[in-house]
Amino acid sequence: MSRLQVVSGKGGTGKTTVAAALALALATEGKRALLVEVEGRQGIAQLFETEVLPYEERKIAVAPGGGEVYALAIDPELALLDYLQMFYKLGSAGRALKKLGAIDFATTIAPGVRDVLLTGKACEAVRRKDRSGRFAYDYVVMDAPPTGRITRFLNVNDEVAGLAKVGPIHNQAQAVMRVLKSRETAVHLVTLLEEMPVQETADGIAELRAARLPVGRVVVNMVRPALLDATDLELLRSTPRTALARSLSGAGLGGARRGGHAERLVDPLLAQADEYAERYALEQEQRAALGALDLPLHELPLIAEGMDLAGLYELAHELRRQGIA
Repeated sequence: MSRLQVVSGKGGTGKTTVAAALALALATEGKRALLVEVEGRQGIAQLFETEVLPYEERKIAVAPGGGEVYALAIDPELALLDYLQMFYKLGSAGRALKKLGAIDFATTIAPGVRDVLLTGKACEAVRRKDRSGRFAYDYVVMDAPPTGRITRFLNVNDEVAGLAKVGPIHNQAQAVMRVLKSRETAVHLVTLLEEMPVQETADGIAELRAARLPVGRVVVNMVRPALLDATDLELLRSTPRTALARSLSGAGLGGARRGGHAERLVDPLLAQADEYAERYALEQEQRAALGALDLPLHELPLIAEGMDLAGLYELAHELRRQGIA
């Protein structure tokens, strides 16, 4: 199992939820997982129903079996100060640069600097060891940018290493890419059973493969329960209207006490069946498209009551059941 698990997906697919559930699943049975947020949206804090995450690693949940989930919301400005201190020993000079606005300028204007800092901080957590020589975290899970820019985000250090031929920046960039392009890393894509997210997932996988970045699995999120299969739908279509009306009447529906007859329910029922059949056919088509990607495919159910902490644990259990963690 790769120690750095990167989770991306088209906006609206629930990638942050999947990343959080994955961290919980990986931490099961006494493991330690670090959940890293890089987009500054504080989505992790909301999911775990905790206060806003600071720029420090904080324990936010206990997984089944006594494991622990920590979280870190990376602040690019503070990460740059860490970087300057680590490689250039600037100390108070770095803080002075922050006051002058240079740090903010570097992280918002300079091309690629922000992504270098974000990926670098995550990879540092992957490599970090305690005094006994053990890894500080068994797994690091990154809630990464959307599919449309995930390849550029992860590959930016390759570009930086090419621009800076020598020195600490070059060495740091190479060290990060050694992690990101190794078996230590797996990039998972989250999608829905809808045409646009599936197409963007396929495009993202092609870009990741072209950049020689390690693609992991595809997770189909928010899958609605299958009420009827193809056989059921065909039976419903082929059953005479009178027979449907008799069945409804026999079930106590549409009787005189309700102010109508069972026949009045047939048309709405068939209309719903047609709507369901259309969605069923679309979802089957998208499953086939995802199957053609030749990657492990997992499905997570739609939590009808809305996502809360209990739902997050439910998804984590499902990921464990399916063997993704």
